[in-house]
Amino acid sequence: MILPPAWSFCGTLFDVSSKLKERERLVNMQGEPEFWTNQEKAQKTIQAQKTLNALLKPYEEVTAAINDVHALVELSEEDASLEGELNGEVDRASMLFEKFELMAMMSGRNDSSNAIVSIKPGAGGTDACDWAGALYRMYMRWAQSHGFSFEEQDIEPNLEAGIQSVTFKIIGEYAYGYMQSEVGVHRLVRISPFGSGDTRQTSFAAVDVVPELDEDIVIEVNESELIMQTFCSGGPGGQHQNKTQSGVRLIHKSGVRGESRTERSQYKNYDNALKLIKARLYMIEEQKRLGEIAHRYDAKGEIAFGSQIRSYVFQPYTLVRDEREGIEVKTPAVIKVLDGDLDEFMHAYLRHKTEKVHKKKK
Repeated sequence: MILPPAWSFCGTLFDVSSKLKERERLVNMQGEPEFWTNQEKAQKTIQAQKTLNALLKPYEEVTAAINDVHALVELSEEDASLEGELNGEVDRASMLFEKFELMAMMSGRNDSSNAIVSIKPGAGGTDACDWAGALYRMYMRWAQSHGFSFEEQDIEPNLEAGIQSVTFKIIGEYAYGYMQSEVGVHRLVRISPFGSGDTRQTSFAAVDVVPELDEDIVIEVNESELIMQTFCSGGPGGQHQNKTQSGVRLIHKSGVRGESRTERSQYKNYDNALKLIKARLYMIEEQKRLGEIAHRYDAKGEIAFGSQIRSYVFQPYTLVRDEREGIEVKTPAVIKVLDGDLDEFMHAYLRHKTEKVHKKKK
């Protein structure tokens, strides 16, 4: 039997050996008598080990499975009755390898971080606001299906339907690694429920994703570089209506913005908005370093035709299609995707990104 060639170097392709050594170092640190004297440092060490295990556990599982396959190959050469068992083990090892490969593709500095996601409507009027709300629900369902926590940071409802903007955090291991595939303009084609007649309506919404920065990453932002605006956070009305100026909008001199209105405290909203500004500034610098600046932040870039990364079509046919060059993924199951079934698109993006990185290295 000819085994998949990728199996032969699955341990070296993603520098697993150095990660194994790092995990061993972290485990040894936890055995030191002084380990728990600094609680903050101890928690960071444990978290770092947990992040490494998210990659190394799939690697160890696939390595054990591949070893079992090799053993069965030798045995089946002497006993043909083992061929059925061998085929089953090959299928299991292939599944485990795909799981390991997916985790290994998220090897960027911030890929293991929580994700801060912002959505705002573009061209399309009320339909675009409704579409932004549908995307918000889609990511909420995706996060829930993967066991991630979901924390709303800022939301501005649209009076007629949908939302004017929303910012939320997806909390969990590698949330940003997965969600980085969603950055860009998302296009919807359907019969508008808000218009007269049966003409098709095209709507757009922009999705921005940044990692929640580790405290070890220091981004300096001078207060003199910020314009601060406060506003009433709003609410459902009546006794629950928030009438204080607790909502905070920060505008950096570069044009980058951050808003928060979900906390009762203006101080907490300021802190949330500042964290978002820092995360966005950090990602802009990272993109400059990589030479891949895209018009994706706030007012930069048009949320309209010609800029979409994905299209969701209900009329005259049903189809979701990735529009980025080099990624050929599409499915007619539009409702399923809008219910949070995004893995196929996320995985395809990660594979494409990894292939580009390997080509540059060569």
